Parts: sequence; structure tokens; C-alpha cells
Amino acid sequence: MRRMKVLFVCVGNACRSQMAEGFARAYGADVLTAESAGLSPASLIPEVTHKVMREKGIELTDQYPKAVGEVPLHDVDLVVNISGVPLRGLPVTRARDWKVKDPIGEKESVHKAVRDEVERLVMGLVLELRQLKASWPA
Repeated sequence: MRRMKVLFVCVGNACRSQMAEGFARAYGADVLTAESAGLSPASLIPEVTHKVMREKGIELTDQYPKAVGEVPLHDVDLVVNISGVPLRGLPVTRARDWKVKDPIGEKESVHKAVRDEVERLVMGLVLELRQLKASWPA
């Protein structure tokens, strides 16, 4: 089974989707390739996002906010919508919504709580994909 291409989408592509991309790359590279994008991308990833992810041993230095339109959607297998708003008009067949609070402008403790929730959700997705891969005919 080839690796599933997963696109994580939030509003600014500065916190939640960047965290999800970082965790997915770190934990699920055997079963997925990850990208992230935003509906209205920010200009940068906030330092607090970098800081809380470094606490988990994950560097986001090679990642940057980008618009959904900058990602080639024709080969995306799954869109994970963390934006809190319905995604309309994307040419994808599989999507799921994760309801995760937007930590922009919040205290570091909120960023940590969001990070931990995103980590849990990503790990659940990775485990789901590993089970799917294990059941795939050889």
C-alpha cells in the first residue's frame, strides 16, 4: 500500500495544521505524507507554536504558512479540516473534521493543550492507517 497523502487545513496555517503536519511527519512517515495549508494563511508560524512543538522534539523550521490553493489537491487522499468552518469546493473525496480550539492570541498553556490534543488525534490517524495497511493484501 502506498502512503496516504494527508492535507491538514486550518484558518491561518500557523498553529493547529502546522502542529498536525509536524506530528504526522514525525510519527506516521511509514503510512502517510503530510502537508498543511490555511484558508487565510498567516505570514508566519508564531514563536510559541515553535516552542511548544520543540518541547515534543519536533522542529517546524522547514514549514511555513501557505494557502490551500498552493497545494496540489489532485493527489490528496484525505483532508483533515481543523478550521472549524465547512470546506466547500475542494476537489477531494475523503475529508474529516477535527474540532480543535484555535490557540492564536492565547496563553502558552492553551497552545500546549492544543498541541497535546492535535498529537492525540494525529496518533489516532496514524494507528488507523497502520491497521489498514496491515490488513491490505500482500
